[in-house]
Amino acid sequence: MGTQALQVIDQFSDLFEVELLSAYTNSDLLIQQALKYKPNAVVIIDDLHYEKVKNALAKEDCKVFAGLKSLTDCMSMNSIDMVLSCIVGIAGLIPVYSAIENEIPVALANKETLVVAGELMMQKAKEKNVPIIPVDSEHSAIFQCLTGEHGNAVEKIVLTASGGPFRGKTVAELEKVTCEQALKHPNWNMGNKITIDSATLMNKGLEVIEAKWLFNINLDKIEVIVHPQSIIHSLVQFTDGSVKAQLGLPDMKLPIQYALTFPKRLKSDFSRFSFADFPVFTFEKPDIDTFPCLSLAYFSSKEGGNKPCVLNAANEVAVTQFLNGKIKFTDIPKIIESALNAFSFFKPKTIEEYLEVDQEVREKYASQGLQYLY
Repeated sequence: MGTQALQVIDQFSDLFEVELLSAYTNSDLLIQQALKYKPNAVVIIDDLHYEKVKNALAKEDCKVFAGLKSLTDCMSMNSIDMVLSCIVGIAGLIPVYSAIENEIPVALANKETLVVAGELMMQKAKEKNVPIIPVDSEHSAIFQCLTGEHGNAVEKIVLTASGGPFRGKTVAELEKVTCEQALKHPNWNMGNKITIDSATLMNKGLEVIEAKWLFNINLDKIEVIVHPQSIIHSLVQFTDGSVKAQLGLPDMKLPIQYALTFPKRLKSDFSRFSFADFPVFTFEKPDIDTFPCLSLAYFSSKEGGNKPCVLNAANEVAVTQFLNGKIKFTDIPKIIESALNAFSFFKPKTIEEYLEVDQEVREKYASQGLQYLY
């Protein structure tokens, strides 16, 4: 996502300057990008790479920081006009909240921020009058469909899903899938965590929760449909029966550009969609019996309070364990369901309380293995 954002900026170098860059562990790429884009500051989250980055940029007019707290502190830089948040997982929560606190508009690709603490985030954004513009292709599509429709009632929104690499598989077949197979998404090139989430349909579940907060819409008005071609990125149906959809190739550069340039549509030279190349669109209902993560996401959002935070933390733990070869693919929803049952409901009131919930779930499921599955 970050590299594609920089490709968009390359297209419009007369409009944008890179003020801050961050990376988690990819110090080589961060150094390369810093040398090219000359930002005011860079942050390497993993401080083990700090000296390497600092030494590589010693002759540059660029401040070098390390750690998530440093990234959060950088959100107070008065030279930043917009923050594009592409951090994976709950790690994006505090920096995004800090950006909103500092009245910086946010182009949001980090869905976990709203999954975990959507109510708190949207209240703070309203209080500070800070726009949150979605970058996820599905939410960008809905955002685009709703533009110009102020005052027109929405009957439902429809999030499209590719179905992932295991669409049509049985539970018995999923018992045997490997990590390598799960990481082969049919349409999108994404990071490991998001790719696994797509394979389990949890990614779509997280997007349902995100859509609830972004568009202030009830869960019963959010529908998921599997669209294997990944050309229709999502749809909005209005109360008169009309349906609007946004179409495009499965490429994140377009939603990134739309977020950065909104409300304008600037000409780009990115690849164009052609109906001749995709003469048939197909749709089917998601198989929630085989892929229960989607239902677990709906359940957690209906429960509210700490439950979506529990869902997200348990999912991050389970995905990490699967990627490390410690559990089967089919154990992922079992761990999440176990966590949702194990933690009693309460309503966190601060970011710190959400982080405490997250930490409790991680400690219970990461440190004590899989005994909670049985």
